[in-house]
Amino acid sequence: MSRKTPTNVPDELRRSLGVTDAVVIGLGSMIGAGIFAALAPAARAAGSGLLFGLAVAAVVAYCNATSSARLAAHYPASGGTYVYGRERLGEFWGYLAGWSFVVGKTASCAAMALTVGTYAWPEQAHAVAVAAVVALTAVNLRGVQKSAVLTRLIVAIVLAVLGAVVGAALTSPTADSARLVFGSDVTVGGVLQAAGLLFFAFAGYARIATLGEEVRDPARTIPRAIPLALGVTLLVYAVVAAAALTVLGPQGLSEATAPLSRLVLEVGASWLEPVVRAGAVVAALGSLLALILGVSRTALAMARDRHLPHALAAVHPRFAVPYRAEVAVGVIVAVATTTIDVRAAIGFSSFGVLLYYAVANAAAWTLTPAEGRPARVIPVLGLAGCLVLAFTLPGRSVLAGAAVVAVGTVVYVARHRFASSATTTPKDWQ
Repeated sequence: MSRKTPTNVPDELRRSLGVTDAVVIGLGSMIGAGIFAALAPAARAAGSGLLFGLAVAAVVAYCNATSSARLAAHYPASGGTYVYGRERLGEFWGYLAGWSFVVGKTASCAAMALTVGTYAWPEQAHAVAVAAVVALTAVNLRGVQKSAVLTRLIVAIVLAVLGAVVGAALTSPTADSARLVFGSDVTVGGVLQAAGLLFFAFAGYARIATLGEEVRDPARTIPRAIPLALGVTLLVYAVVAAAALTVLGPQGLSEATAPLSRLVLEVGASWLEPVVRAGAVVAALGSLLALILGVSRTALAMARDRHLPHALAAVHPRFAVPYRAEVAVGVIVAVATTTIDVRAAIGFSSFGVLLYYAVANAAAWTLTPAEGRPARVIPVLGLAGCLVLAFTLPGRSVLAGAAVVAVGTVVYVARHRFASSATTTPKDWQ
């Protein structure tokens, strides 16, 4: 007896997210990923120029956000810059953006999972990391609206913890505002490298664009949600970074493995340290939740075009989520947590994501005024900024990122040559 194919299986995802939900998902990615992970390595690179590096990262992120918002409003489908690059620049550039995003953000997922393990139970960090990946993948499988509700709670908790940390710093007699003044340790190269590392923390607004197929009225929602999420995150980062510098100084901040925990201990608020550790766990969970969400949607879009196995394009008939892509991402991330190093992952991820946004800015340049093209200076500055920051990252990160991009290019060329020799079109190849 032949098996009947269900006729009610959806081909598209359900549009259920409003502006607030989209902003919260972006905040969950940015605040969770950056404030507990990127400050110390950025301070090591920029010294007392940390805040200037933050400003440079914010300018590049704003250009990227504006370009992404205009493109997402015009192409409200899952996949983000993978879709924009494919439609505006050609199939290879879309593929390159998608490849860079999936690989880089998979490393970010593993880094965030390990952050959860390190803060929650250092002796069993890897086991806790795997458990976190499994649990949050299960949450995402229940539907994107469930993810948005959980992320809203996480963001509220993290902001409360960061508010307490800043309050303790500002009321401490050990705080010295003179530490915010640029010193002789500031170099242009150091500031740019710090900006590249801090860009890792700002990259969460990609999650809003990659959810383009699941937001209501995307032409209105996405252009509003991305700048709002970016602006709130910049304000939080600037206040927390300034508080950390005034208490720990550039040297102390650069040496801290858990800078905010060290900050509260330095000001004598030891009672707050367990709260900070708990806040770090919650923040990393929020980031991991949104990261898995975004990577799986880009994998879905690439699978639809058969740049990844087409089986990953399946959408669940009840929950309307790309369940196979989410499970695949969860498995890969769980395995990666056994080998990846958190700090190295930040540079590696930044390289991939900066290339991703370089493609986004190039695609935004091709928009016409009728399509909502941003001012010309925005994609130009964004493209140049992405390339400069990508290649001023630590050398090991640049080499690893370039190697992964090369592998992706080889896979793409081999796939097309195979398809050509089989006298089929690329979309027929499986």
